[in-house]
Amino acid sequence: MNSVKEVGITVNKKDSFSEWYTQVVLKAGLADYSPIKGFIVLRPYGFSLWESIISILDSRFKETGHQNGYLPGLIPESLLAREKDHFEGFTPEVFWVTKAGNKNLSEKLALRPTSETLAYSIFSKWVSSYRDLPIRMNYWNTALRAEIKATKPFIRTSEFLWQEGHTVHATEQEAEKEVMLILGLYQKTIKEFLAIPTIMGFKSNKEKFVGAKYTTSLEGLMADGKALQMGTSHHLGQNFSKPFEIKYLGKDSREHFAWQTSWGVSWRLIGALIMVHGDDKGLIIPPKIAPIQVVIVPIFKDKNALIVKAKAKEILQSLKNAGLRVHLDDRDEYTSGWKFNEWEIRGVPLRINLGPKDIEKSQVELVRRDTGEKSFVNISGLKDNIILFLDKIQDQLLNRATKFLNENITRISNYDILKSMLGKKGGFFLSGWCESQICETKIKDETGADIRIIPFDGQEESESTVCIYCREPAKKMAIFAHAY
Repeated sequence: MNSVKEVGITVNKKDSFSEWYTQVVLKAGLADYSPIKGFIVLRPYGFSLWESIISILDSRFKETGHQNGYLPGLIPESLLAREKDHFEGFTPEVFWVTKAGNKNLSEKLALRPTSETLAYSIFSKWVSSYRDLPIRMNYWNTALRAEIKATKPFIRTSEFLWQEGHTVHATEQEAEKEVMLILGLYQKTIKEFLAIPTIMGFKSNKEKFVGAKYTTSLEGLMADGKALQMGTSHHLGQNFSKPFEIKYLGKDSREHFAWQTSWGVSWRLIGALIMVHGDDKGLIIPPKIAPIQVVIVPIFKDKNALIVKAKAKEILQSLKNAGLRVHLDDRDEYTSGWKFNEWEIRGVPLRINLGPKDIEKSQVELVRRDTGEKSFVNISGLKDNIILFLDKIQDQLLNRATKFLNENITRISNYDILKSMLGKKGGFFLSGWCESQICETKIKDETGADIRIIPFDGQEESESTVCIYCREPAKKMAIFAHAY
């Protein structure tokens, strides 16, 4: 084993959050750095987390009538130019392919920053009648955007794994319904499985997706007080169907332009999981999303190794038969203490310690990763107790994250106080806003904070308050925060 892994986490989460985060990513075996700045290598344990997310979301997409497809990674420049405003928003981030071997290409090809233009040039071929609608497609793929400066594994990288959904509808009402369906599906999944609460709302016009009529979003609060955008769902209106001529013959025998949506989440969810739940020992993974829910560590001397290992394998098979995701760490080359440390770093929710005396007493020792609490449990009732413990851990992680979020939402109406608090602490600051982009930009320039989200809930408060910056009557309540 390399020395990086043997040392363990060497900094405190509270004192050096950025370094702590990087150490967890590397030492938990989630990812490593590639030779190219801004790119990371996903290791098996990290990929298994992404597979868990894929499995959950993919089943839910299919339940709601969506289908998977695949799109190529290269997009011709001329195709991107058909939706000029959208493409110009991505221009600074685009990687270009200009050669094939030693031969110069006649047209530059963009490495896909997002797939709207590519997908919609194809959709225009598929749609001719109302009978062809709706189209509800999802793509599990990669995107490439030139993030060279402030890179951070899973949070901001030049290549990332994600899913992007693209739908086409006959009416605007159907498109609006789709936007909210997906946003709700995202929020429910992130809460139920990742144990992370989020705030649901609109992005400001300044922050919305380029080319969208409006963008809805989920905003999470990380443990260092910074905001993280967890997922977005965009109402595209007819802003793409017109330039790409996605139109259909309606029941009224007239031609209509379609209405569209797009939406997505990325492996940024893994970064959020690390930041929200991890501690000074490393990862803490919520049981419902954990690739390994329970690890069994047999504790033995040479003379009783066979007996303890045999019992551990028996327990392993019993728990697997119960549908639990279990791993047996019976490696001889490491001490049990070393193994305890490794599985704590990797965040496995529950550990079973099994030694000769435990076998004599027909018991095991259960150790919770979130609290460190230890309990002796009879082997005969082990399965039921493990399920109970995993449920408690899942609930506890969500309750703890929800408490942190609620305690760090501050309602504020004085701009000087807002500036002072932003400089001293993180969190979400809920304030009145006049909807002027001038005020929004001034706040960003002066504090570094932007409008993260305009919450769906609580907008009635705006009727009795003023804009945090210009003091004119507020039209919306907005959350300001520093963000990743």
